Order: sequence, then structure tokens, then C-alpha cells
Amino acid sequence: MVRLAGASLVGTAVEFFDFYVYGTAAALVLGPLFFPTFSPLAGTLAAFGTFAVGFVARPLGSVLFGHVGDRYGRRPVLFASLLLTGCATVAVGCVPSYATLGIAAPVLLLVLRFLQGLGLGGEWGGAVLLTAEHAPAHRRALWASFPQIGPAVGFLLANGVMLALTTGLSDAEFRSWGWRVPFWAAGLLAAGGLLLRSSLAETPQFEELSASGRRAGAPLVEVVREHGRLVLLTAGALAVGYAVFYAVSTWSLAYGTERLGVSSAAMLGCVMAAVALMGAATPFVALLADRWGRRTLCLAGCAACALWMFPLVALVHSARPVLMFLGFLGALLAFITMFAVVAAYLPELYEPRVRCTGAAVGYNLGGVLGGALTPVVATALSGGSGPPWGVAAYLTLVALVSLGCFALLPETLPSRAGAEEAAAPA
Repeated sequence: MVRLAGASLVGTAVEFFDFYVYGTAAALVLGPLFFPTFSPLAGTLAAFGTFAVGFVARPLGSVLFGHVGDRYGRRPVLFASLLLTGCATVAVGCVPSYATLGIAAPVLLLVLRFLQGLGLGGEWGGAVLLTAEHAPAHRRALWASFPQIGPAVGFLLANGVMLALTTGLSDAEFRSWGWRVPFWAAGLLAAGGLLLRSSLAETPQFEELSASGRRAGAPLVEVVREHGRLVLLTAGALAVGYAVFYAVSTWSLAYGTERLGVSSAAMLGCVMAAVALMGAATPFVALLADRWGRRTLCLAGCAACALWMFPLVALVHSARPVLMFLGFLGALLAFITMFAVVAAYLPELYEPRVRCTGAAVGYNLGGVLGGALTPVVATALSGGSGPPWGVAAYLTLVALVSLGCFALLPETLPSRAGAEEAAAPA
């Protein structure tokens, strides 16, 4: 389990490094380089628009790779998704700017961001099922939480490199070539991840499905026909997590640097410190889920998000790094109270024959609902000289919708779910 969990963690870290480095670049530099004819605000919105395309592609990736995972195994998904995302990310670092290529530059950026999202849409399902289907039932949330640490590691790597470049290079050097370095580095990280995953075994549950001939012929059709309501509920439930995370990690960077005049180094430092503590808390939250239940922790985290959004905006608007850090930390701890758990929760909601498709589609649709538009909407709501209360209201509304969706989902903690089934009337 240690080897499996480690391989899943490293793989998701590499994939999310690729995904996050684009978000940071969109907040800091892509607007003026690829949309120079726009105003600063419009350029940022356009850059975040290309950022959103990655989220739109993620459900398509979950359908494509989910089919592979349910028909041919979880292992092939891990290799193909990592290879696709790594190649697309390296290519982003090679795209000439608008000054060199004209309108073709942002078009290429859009296509490569779409391919990034396609690969990431498949990665999560494969990595999570690899650990969840190997793990013992009483510690499934703990072991399945290790892929959920990967995004925090990927974020720290991506932003650590960006922080080093923004502080070590002049502004002209960073805008000329420095921002491309993290994208090029993605190739080496992807190669290391593929090597680490080369010796992993297929999951026992998939091998059992193969031996018994019970693999789904058309996983997506079966998911839509028999689990459509469940997919919509899980997508709505997870929307708040994406909204909160990308409000902290992407919108706040642009708002802090462009509107409040805080240095990019200070903003990145605050966010990175909060993300590091969030990653460290992940396995401890998962242990609570193995004891008290998946749905219980998700409801608590969702309620905490709803209560913290107005304090978050007030703390960010203070422009004082210590207060901003506290705002980010509170939001991310509420976020991880849900997302440390969903790696076990979502696979348990679906039967094994369609689990890779169902869990991944629900997870990535939540990304579209909560993550794709949040930087765009939040930037548009940030006008005026006072605190952007519209952003807080928007995030609180998303949290309340997600809370309602979580309330409609069942508990899946093995002992509790069995007890509820036994107590149900015949």
C-alpha cells in the first residue's frame, strides 16, 4: 500500500503541477503576452478564459479514460493520462507570444490547455481507484487520500518555481522567457512519474471483473442510464471545493497583484504556506472519515466554506500578508475537510463495473461547475474600491448549493452503510 500510495501521489503531483502552473501563469503573465490588444482587466479575463477551457475538457477526459479504465483496467489510464498532460504542458512553454505569431498564439494556447484538461480528467480516476481498490475497507479513506495530497505538492512545485523565477529574474526576463521554464520542466517530471508507475499491479476488483466477464460494455451509457442522478449530485456537491480552491490559488493572485499592489512574491508566499499546511492535514482528515463517516466530514467542510467566504474576502482585501495567509488557510482547511474524503467517497458510491467512469465524471463535472468560471466571475465581481463582497456572496451561494447536494447523498462508511442497509424495511 505504501508503494501504491506513493506512486499515485507522485503521479497526481506531476499532473497537477502541469495544470496549476498554467493557472499561475494566467494570473501573472499570459494576459499581456497573448492578449496585448485588450485592457489589463480584459486581458486577465481572457487569460482566465483559456484557463477555464482545461476544466471544460476534464469531463471529456474522464469519459474517454473512464471507458478505458472500466473496460481495460486502471493501469493503462495512469500511463496515457500522464503522457498526454506532460506533452501538452511542455508544448505550452514553446508557443510564441502574440507579438510573434499573432492570433494563432492564443488559439494554440487554447488547444494545448484543452489537451491538458483531457489528460487530467483521466488521471484522477485512475490514481484514486488504484489505491482505493487495493486498500482495506477500514482504512480506505486514509490510503485513498494520498492521491489528494498530490495536488498540494503539485501546487507547491509549480508556484515554488514561479516564485523563484519572479524573484530571481527581472520583470523583462520573466516575461520574455522565465515564465516558460516550469512548462519545460514538466517533461522531466512526467518522465519520472511514468517510470515510477511502470511496475504497478492492476487492482483486485478489476481483475475479478475481468475473470467473471462482468465488465461494462458501454460504461458511460450505463452510468447515465442507472446513475445519472448520482453523477449530478456529486458534481454539485464538489463544485464548492473547486470554487474555493481556485478563488484562493488563482483569482486572489491576480486581485492582490493588480488591484491591491501586493508583490507577486508575497502573494505566492501566502498561498503556498496555506497550501502546505492543507496538504499536511489531508491524511489526518481522512482518518476522521474512516472513523466518523465520509458524508459527515463533507457536510462539515461544506458548511465551514459557507461561513468563511466573507471573512476570507475581508482578510484578502486588507492587503496585509499575515491576514491574507489566515484567510487562505481557513478556506483551504474547510476545502480539504471535503476533498481529503472524496477519493474514498466517490468510488464507494458506484459499483465496480462503472466506477472509473462514474466517479471521474462526477468529480470533473464538479470542476466545470465550480472551478472553470470562478476566476472569471470573481475577477468580474472585483470592481470598485471597496472589498469585493460580490465574490464572497458568489462563493457562499456555491457552498450552499453544494451543501444541499451533499445532504442528498448516502453515507458509504463500510460499517455504517451496512447497518443502514440492514435496518431498511423490506
